[in-house]
Amino acid sequence: MKEKVLFSWSGGKDSGFALYELKKGGSFEVVGLLTTVTEEYDRISMHGVRSELLAQQAESLDIPLEKVYIPPDASNEKYETAMKAALLWYKDRGVTSVGFGDLFLEDLKVYREKRLAEVGLNAVFPLWKKDTKVLSQEFIRLGFKAVITCVDSQVIEGRFSGREYDEQFLSELPAHIDPCGENGEFHSFVYDGPIFKEPVRFKKGGVVIRDKRFYFCELVTV
Repeated sequence: MKEKVLFSWSGGKDSGFALYELKKGGSFEVVGLLTTVTEEYDRISMHGVRSELLAQQAESLDIPLEKVYIPPDASNEKYETAMKAALLWYKDRGVTSVGFGDLFLEDLKVYREKRLAEVGLNAVFPLWKKDTKVLSQEFIRLGFKAVITCVDSQVIEGRFSGREYDEQFLSELPAHIDPCGENGEFHSFVYDGPIFKEPVRFKKGGVVIRDKRFYFCELVTV
């Protein structure tokens, strides 16, 4: 019998690749996608993607979606309280682990493992410590498609926002920037690939600047 796992879904490319690896292994049954949504804006936290596009992702992935709503600028305590309630609900229904798309940030991994241990769940990291240059190339080779939704202009130019995550994008990244953006340089929205039944349909809107730093590309349903 497969182990029931909940997947922490950001809507981005690393989530997509990690979910692919998790399903490919054959040991897990992914019973839900867990995503934090900023309630006043109804968008994926950090990535800024509208929740209707998140719902389309889940539909194309054929996995139930569980949205955890948090207020803007939520304290860590409020975030943890909301997440704990959701995790316990799934644990009561047989879930034993939660999957993540993290790559190499040790402090984040330790934090996740600690929080899950408090509710008796395990953490699974399908992409952990894999070479990010290799991962970025493999992601494209497998046929995944993603668009850059947010760029931190303190580390890379705002012009990268709204770009397709492809060979051209990777070739233009400065050498010191992680090709998977694991340090928060950029965030993405994955809309097609081997785990999707069909592409998520959207069109690109304008780019807006928030906090005089973050360049967000608006994605609109079609």
